[in-house]
This record gives sequence, C-alpha cells and structure tokens, in this order.
Amino acid sequence: MKNKNLLWIYILSASIYFAQGIESLPCLSLFAYLKEKLHLDASTIMYIGSITTLAWIIKPIWGYICDQYLSKKIWINISLLGSLLVCLCLGLMPLIPLTLLVIMLSIGNLTTAFRDVGADGIMCIEGKQVNACGSIQSIQWISITIAGIFVGLVGGYIADHFNYKVGYLSLIPIYFIILWIVSKYRTVVPKNRTLNKEPCEETCVSYPDSCEGCQQVVNQKKNILSTILSYRELFIDKRFLIACLFIFLYNFNPSFGVPLQFIEKNNFGWSWTFMGCLGAITSILSIIGAIVYYKIGQKINIKKWLFYSVLIGASTTLCYLYFTPTSAIIYSIIFSTISLFIFLNVMTFMAKSTISGKEATSFALLCGVNNLAGSLSGIAGAYLFPIIGLKYLIIISAGTSFLCLPILNKLEIK
Repeated sequence: MKNKNLLWIYILSASIYFAQGIESLPCLSLFAYLKEKLHLDASTIMYIGSITTLAWIIKPIWGYICDQYLSKKIWINISLLGSLLVCLCLGLMPLIPLTLLVIMLSIGNLTTAFRDVGADGIMCIEGKQVNACGSIQSIQWISITIAGIFVGLVGGYIADHFNYKVGYLSLIPIYFIILWIVSKYRTVVPKNRTLNKEPCEETCVSYPDSCEGCQQVVNQKKNILSTILSYRELFIDKRFLIACLFIFLYNFNPSFGVPLQFIEKNNFGWSWTFMGCLGAITSILSIIGAIVYYKIGQKINIKKWLFYSVLIGASTTLCYLYFTPTSAIIYSIIFSTISLFIFLNVMTFMAKSTISGKEATSFALLCGVNNLAGSLSGIAGAYLFPIIGLKYLIIISAGTSFLCLPILNKLEIK
C-alpha cells in the first residue's frame, strides 16, 4: 500500500475491533449462567443487557475526553488495561452476586466503549482526509466479524463444558497482544502539517506536535468553560441534529432476540455448541457483505441504500413470525450475508455526518444515539414480551422500522 499512514490506520482499527469482537467470547456461557443457574426469565435478561450497556449511550462524554485530553492512543491503552482488570476480576472471583456481576459488566462495557471512541475518532479524522471512511470501517467490521467466528466456535464449547469465568480468563493474553500492536502504531504527520508559527486549520489539532500554531490552539483549550461552550455546535447544527434523529428512529425496534434464544434452547433442544457454531457460520457469511462494501462502498448512493435497508429490515423481521429449527438456520444464513453491508452503509453515513474538528465527539454522539435506540429497544421488548407475546412483538418491531422514512429526504450527506 502506497499510503503507509493509511496502512497503519487499517492495522490499528483492525486490532481494536478484533479485541471488541473477541470480548463476546464469554457471552453464551454468561447467558447460560443467567438462564440455567440463576433461573432468570427472558425479560430480566433483556433488562440486564440494557443496563450494562449504558456506557455506550453516553459515548459523547468519552469522545469529548478523547478530543480534549491526552491522545486517542493513550486512551486506547488505558481502556485495554481496564478491560484486562475486569476480566481478571470476573475470571478469578469465586462467587459473584448478581448486583456485583452487573456492575462489573457495566465497567467492562465502559472500557470497551472508550476504546471504540478513540479508534473511531482516528478513523473519522484521517479517513475523511483521503475519503477512506468506508474502507476503514469495512476493515474494522471484517476484523470484528473474524473475531465473531472464533467466538462462535469456542464460546459455545465453553458454555457447554465450562463457565463464563473461563471465557473471561481466555481474553487476558489477547489484551496483551493488542496492547503490543497499539504500541507499534505511530501517527504519520502529513507533509502539509510541518512546523508552522500561526494557528492552522482546526483539524490540525489532531497532530498537536506538528506545529507551534496547533500548540497554541491546544493551550487555549485549557479553559474548560470556553471549550465546553465551543461544543454547542453539536446541538445547534441542523444537519447534524437531523442525522441524530434519523439514526434513533432507524434503530428503534422493540427487540425479541432473547426470547428467540430461549426457543432455540428449550423448544429446539439446541446445544450451546451448536448455537455457537451457527453464529460462526453467519459471521463467515457476513464477511462477504463487508468485502463487497469495501469494494464498492465509495461508489454507492448512501441515501438510496438507507431506504433499501429499511424495507429489508422490516421484511426480515416479519419472517420470524414463522420460526422453526429449519427456518431459523435459513434466516441466519441469508440475513447474515446482507446485514453487514447494510450496517457499514449506516456507519459510513454517520462518519460523513461528523463535525470537523470534533470528529471523535460528534461520531460518539451519533453512536450514543444509536446505542440509546438499541437499549430502549431492549427495554421495550422486555416490557412488551410478557404482555403481548412474541407474535405481536415481532409485528410491532417491523412496523417501527418505517418511522425513520419521513426524515430520510431531509438528510444532507457530504
């Protein structure tokens, strides 16, 4: 690759997202622990999932910290060390009360969310400069999907033969490897960002060591009040606010994934190993969508594909009204091949909607809105499931897919 700086962005992004994907290794065994050891019902597990992912909703805070203090690489390293400590606690503590388990899981999500914000901030800043946001995100999600293949193959086996503690302890050496990879990453300052006596463009703050002008800008940011006030742009920029509203409505669909897992385990009699292997197969197939997006992502009409994805999402949701062992496998295979392509299109839209100079914070805010919609979807699903049952929950979920369409024509995509 001629652009060595872009190559390093690919390597860093792939490493961070692989770590994020591999962190799902204990998920099936943890689900088994909650379901079979603690005898929690589907709604309770859905509530727990929504609570522990709170850190992903407030990602703008982590974005602000990443933009203003230290460097994104330092924050990535700190978060990796935090994740390592969480795994040690969860893996070595003999008996963990449910309350403490929820707290530890929440802290784990916090460290992962912080790391995700740092990597995405780098992607937005440098990706927009060379029109490579879509390509970088494709690499990110191919990497997280490869990790998902390993998680599917090994995670199910751990759930059947061991427990979630083994899953968390298995992550520790992986964190050390990722820490080593991150230590090798170096930002290559572009040629047009050499020593300069005057304040440069706002994006030059990404390379504070490259010129004295940038250092002046950094020093000015020590005034916390003025810095906070400068971020009012996030809340008055009409284009950005419309993008936030669209992302929320696009992703808000009362969820029913956990009830389906109960059916797979209780009604279908599937083992955790089989469920994990099926997940690995779907991860392999989803890579096809990521590769296709890597190849053509810069050429497609983002807004048009957002419209297509709404129709596809509603249609696939309704398919779950007919759910048998055979159809469940068919759905997993077919839907997984197109899901990552659609997802990457949405992520590219989000990256292109960020505000210049505040990429980490604005992208984190968009992701926070996305995650808020996901958490509220989980809470809505947990509330509605025992009241209306799975059938009507699926119908409502499909119907809410169309809420975002009135906003679609108002989007401005750069």
